[in-house]
Amino acid sequence: MRLALGTSPSGPDSENEDFAAAAPGVAVLLDGAGVAGAETGCVHGVAWFSGMLGALLLRTLAARPAWSLVECLADSIRATRSLHEDVCDLGYRASPTSTVVAVRARDGLLEHLVLGDSSLLLVQRSGNCSVVTDRRLDEVGARLRGAVDELPTGSPEHAAALAEYRDALTSLRNRPGGFWIAGPDPLAAEHAVTGAVPLDSLASVTLLSDGATRLVDRFGLASWDEALAVLDSTGPDELIRRTREAEDSDPDGRHWPRGKAHDDATVLHWVLS
Repeated sequence: MRLALGTSPSGPDSENEDFAAAAPGVAVLLDGAGVAGAETGCVHGVAWFSGMLGALLLRTLAARPAWSLVECLADSIRATRSLHEDVCDLGYRASPTSTVVAVRARDGLLEHLVLGDSSLLLVQRSGNCSVVTDRRLDEVGARLRGAVDELPTGSPEHAAALAEYRDALTSLRNRPGGFWIAGPDPLAAEHAVTGAVPLDSLASVTLLSDGATRLVDRFGLASWDEALAVLDSTGPDELIRRTREAEDSDPDGRHWPRGKAHDDATVLHWVLS
């Protein structure tokens, strides 16, 4: 297999809270999240959480081929929790969480799991591509965003509206009628979007955090086919560069309303043929 990985923090002085890694036949991508402006209740922080969970998940996927992806994620969440529940307040509303995308090649199939608003791009040898995304967070967010999208990104008014929005969003985290994301509760794994496709039908598999899908799904400056062409020709770094260029052209979010002017962006592109 041939892998290309690109990642970029939201800013030069910001910690990258995305995590991506691969081993033979397996790959994971996580996008960590907290509540902006709030203490997390975790002395380690969001980047530690997404990195630790990602590393444990990668190991479990490779070491436990008989386990389902849901079982692997639940076990990894449980193991991550055990590493810091004695020193961190994991019941706190702003405790770290993370999206998860995981794939594993096994028994002639490409198994996949998506939890939260990161995405998986599956490209067939025929050239057809499909995107697997957990839309529940987007659907809940659309109901709550209100003034967030009407105010200039980065303004004091926008910051206040964003804090109110995130507080409302947090109240619906890992609840029926809300959305599901990896946090301290292993049961969240049971709500992941899962599936499998024949491995020999695929040309490539791409895992993307939502900061790297903006060019397509928020800005509308490229189709998935065009994004794939960039990945195949010049790689993940170029796709991220184009995303940053678009973000820089609209710093106050007037043209493309969004919570953050820039976001951590990560792409793992796995070429199978």
